[in-house]
Amino acid sequence: PVIPCVVSQWSVWSGCAEPCKTTYRVRRRHVIQEPRNGGEVCPPLEERAGCVEYWTQQGTECKQSLIPALITTGGFGKERKKRAAAEGKERAGYCVEFQLVAITPGCLQSHHSYTHWMRYLREGHTVCVECQYPALDSKSLHCYGDGSGSKKNQLLHWQAVGNPQCKGTWKRIRQLDTCSCPSVHSFLFI
Repeated sequence: PVIPCVVSQWSVWSGCAEPCKTTYRVRRRHVIQEPRNGGEVCPPLEERAGCVEYWTQQGTECKQSLIPALITTGGFGKERKKRAAAEGKERAGYCVEFQLVAITPGCLQSHHSYTHWMRYLREGHTVCVECQYPALDSKSLHCYGDGSGSKKNQLLHWQAVGNPQCKGTWKRIRQLDTCSCPSVHSFLFI
C-alpha cells in the first residue's frame, strides 16, 4: 500500500540564535513515518523566523540601536512641554534626522483621526524625531530607538504608536539640537 509521510507537531520556538543582533529563532518537527511505495513526501522539518533579543544572556540591556523607535506625531510635543514645565522637569532634548527606507502598507490604512499623520510617511523622505522629557532617559540622556551607537547606513526599526500595522526601517542621518523639518515630517519618540 501507499504510505504517506507522517511528521510530529512543531516544537516550541527556540530563543534567538544570538542576543543583541537581528537574527532568527527555530522550531522543528521530526518524521514519525517515512513515506513508502510512492507515498506523499515529508514536508520541511525546520522553520525559522526573524528574532531580536534585547537582553544579553547575563541580563544586561543590548545597545540602543537595536531597540525599535516608537514614534507619534510632533503635535503631542507642545502638550508634553507644558506638562514638563508645570512639573519642573523641563530638560534639554534633541532631534534626530532619519531617512525613511521602508514603510509597511498599514501606514496608509489609518482611518482614525489620531492616525492621519501616518499618511505623510513616505519612503525616501527625511523626517525629524524629537527626544524630549519624559521619553528622554535620565541616565543615558537618550531616547530608546534614537540610533545612537549605530553604524553609518545601518537600518534601524521604528513603529508608529496607535497603529501596530504601521512600521518600517530608516537610516540615521544626524543628531541636532533643534528640529527643522516641516510639521508634517516632525515626530516624537515615545
